[in-house]
Amino acid sequence: MADPPEDTPPAYADDGEAAAAAMRGQQAAYSWLMDRHRTAVFRFARGQVGDEDEALDITQECFVAAFAALRRYDPSRSFRTWLLAIAVNKCRDWARRRAVRRFFTFAAPLNEAMPVADTAPDPESAAASNEGVRRIREALAALPANLREPLVLCTIEGMSQAEAAEVLGINRKAVETRIYRARAKLSETIG
Repeated sequence: MADPPEDTPPAYADDGEAAAAAMRGQQAAYSWLMDRHRTAVFRFARGQVGDEDEALDITQECFVAAFAALRRYDPSRSFRTWLLAIAVNKCRDWARRRAVRRFFTFAAPLNEAMPVADTAPDPESAAASNEGVRRIREALAALPANLREPLVLCTIEGMSQAEAAEVLGINRKAVETRIYRARAKLSETIG
């Protein structure tokens, strides 16, 4: 039997095997893990921040942080859950930075703050032709983070409530309650 071509990426049995290979310095293992999980991380980040460019930046930051901390990954746990927990923290960091920037924008004299403020709609909103999708995204972005996070993890990412609880560091009942409240708020907003 012939060997596969040298440019064929290696296949790993699971995330744990790929993580172990990555810790040994195998670049292909990093790529394999990133290819396998980047869409989920991006979708989660976009659901949290509402902006595709910001979500791409957060996704990149998440993988950089994950690979830097790979030695702390416990292969007995789900790699996806571990990675999304990092993404939750990166999104929270983004929200804090945004709040600080907003504060300083308003603190500056108006003539100095104008070049800082970007009043143009984000590219995703400008390109969206479906009014319903735009309204849902806006309503989702307006939810408090503690309601939005479990809703996005369970509804968009398809995680179980137990998995979302593990990612968020809360119990399953809290996830269930927050999802219920998030859906109620969305119903009020979207009507």
